[in-house]
Amino acid sequence: MLGSVFPLGRLAVRAAEPIFFTSARMVFAGIILLIYFYIRYPEKFRIYVKLRYFKIWFILALFNIYLTNVLEFWGLQTIPAAKASFIYNLSPFFAALFSYLFFKEKMTIKKIVGLVIGVVGFIPLLYASSENLQGSFFSLSWGELALIGAAASTALGWTFMRKIITKTPYPPILLNGLSMVICSVMAFFTSLFLENWTPLPIMHYKQFIIYGLMISLVSNFIGYNLYAHLLRKYTATFLSFCAFIQPFFAALLGWILLGEGVTWHFFASAFIVLIGLYIFYQEELNLGYIKK
Repeated sequence: MLGSVFPLGRLAVRAAEPIFFTSARMVFAGIILLIYFYIRYPEKFRIYVKLRYFKIWFILALFNIYLTNVLEFWGLQTIPAAKASFIYNLSPFFAALFSYLFFKEKMTIKKIVGLVIGVVGFIPLLYASSENLQGSFFSLSWGELALIGAAASTALGWTFMRKIITKTPYPPILLNGLSMVICSVMAFFTSLFLENWTPLPIMHYKQFIIYGLMISLVSNFIGYNLYAHLLRKYTATFLSFCAFIQPFFAALLGWILLGEGVTWHFFASAFIVLIGLYIFYQEELNLGYIKK
């Protein structure tokens, strides 16, 4: 399901400006989640929706929602769905770094070897110029750099989320709803200053609504909340590894919906990265970071 976000995102940014699309989607999904939580758990809502928790909401909104989605959808303007999803899967390597820094998880020689192999595996794909470059930096397009930034941001955001929900009883759904609403405000003003408002940053209203609802269902309602729930048992790094299959579904749906082809670079990178990740996670299992 999450693999479908990338081809759907490619279609969505043809219907509306990417940052405005992010703002509209987040305010809709965030309000729905908050209403649901208030109806289901009114006492908990009154306990946890207080200004003293604003710092937590803001940190999650900034890294887990705002930077992740703004950079991702901006990059999807020029990057094919399969490639975008694959680059986004750099997140396990960032998650490993952040888990080491914030959770003091051991970085053994075997884990380092796995990470190095995994990072090297991305080289064939990153240097495959399958999109129209709109400027570049050290042979990487701005779209690729945006997606790398999104991968780093989502890893940091989920690391913070794990730290909060494993050390406090704060409800994940409420955290997601509040951070989405805050993100929508941040994205709205960003769009107002950076995107084309003549009169609105929407090119095709029907597609804007359809793709917005579809991505909200898959990502905001199911993806974010399922991920937060699973973080109580698994590390952010392990969950990122489980998402490794995502680019293959993105490639399939990109071919069906957009007619996008996949080059040999994609499969070469996938094979090498899978080897690196397998080595890394065998060590994670041995160290006991993944609960049985």
